Amino acid sequence: MSTAKDKQSSINVQGTAISIISHSDEDYISLTDMVQNFDGGTSLIDTWLRNKNTLEFIAVWERMNNPNFNSVEFDGIRMEAGTNRFRLSVKTWMEKVNGMGVIAKAGRYGGTFAHKDIAFEFGSWLSPEFKLYLIKEFQRLKESENQRLSMEWNLNRTLSKLNYAIHTEAIKEHIIPNLVTADQEKYVYADEADLLNASLFGKTAKQWRDENPDKKGNMREEASVAQLLVLANIESMNTEFIRMGLSQSERLKKLNAIAISQLQSLVGHASIKKLT
Repeated sequence: MSTAKDKQSSINVQGTAISIISHSDEDYISLTDMVQNFDGGTSLIDTWLRNKNTLEFIAVWERMNNPNFNSVEFDGIRMEAGTNRFRLSVKTWMEKVNGMGVIAKAGRYGGTFAHKDIAFEFGSWLSPEFKLYLIKEFQRLKESENQRLSMEWNLNRTLSKLNYAIHTEAIKEHIIPNLVTADQEKYVYADEADLLNASLFGKTAKQWRDENPDKKGNMREEASVAQLLVLANIESMNTEFIRMGLSQSERLKKLNAIAISQLQSLVGHASIKKLT
């Protein structure tokens, strides 16, 4: 069933506003909105669902995408399809066959929604022209979302770099002694960088390179969005720990615990999934 957590957006297709929800991390399009300007309105959805070819198409989709699809119950429904007495509501479909391709959403902005694959098929049944405009506007929406996510990704990487600059300044002020050579400074910076690497990734830069000889970059370039976010956070925290005068071993323990806690909170978060 659809929940209040479903994220909603909309597109305009030939003057018709059509809602799209993110349900179970998939895009579902409102069939109720799609029929607004067609003669027959929502009754067209019922007519479409009574069609045997429609049911067979949805069943194929369910078998491909739904491991809990009840094929035995579907066989019974298919036997009745096409007869004058046959009626099938979305709610009945969901309950009898554990269907997830077409769903009924309650509430003010509810209605019948279908996975985009099925909604496009419904669009063909309504009007080939309408289907093409529907696909075009849907693709435009996805392109817009991808551009926004790309900007957020770049912002996260920029924040991480800025935090690193602040972090190195704290190292210079509080850890590097006076009158050392430039080469000696590099060892201290690398040592502190590996403190963060060990806290977050559980290994140093050298250990990662030894384990991944075929990769040209470094472990941070291979990091996930969640890891980059946590890296930015622990860099800031390490800066403060340095200024507080905590030893490297104390900082390692604290930063590792923070990294684990934050990653556990972020993994599986809907906003993070959208960025991956």
